[in-house]
Amino acid sequence: MHLIMKTEFDNIRLNDDHEYETNKSGSKAVVKIWKGDVLIAKKITEKNSVRYYGCKQYKDYLN
Repeated sequence: MHLIMKTEFDNIRLNDDHEYETNKSGSKAVVKIWKGDVLIAKKITEKNSVRYYGCKQYKDYLN
């Protein structure tokens, strides 16, 4: 996984073919986006920091 832009993450998240799940523990929140059994992207929020990560082939899943 490597850093991606917010717009790329939103593009993947808004695709109806993908599923996502959220997990919050204390001050850390994680949103994971899946296509079947493949983890495509994730968003990690800690306090005031937000980071977006995508798998190596994440561009194949963009609209």
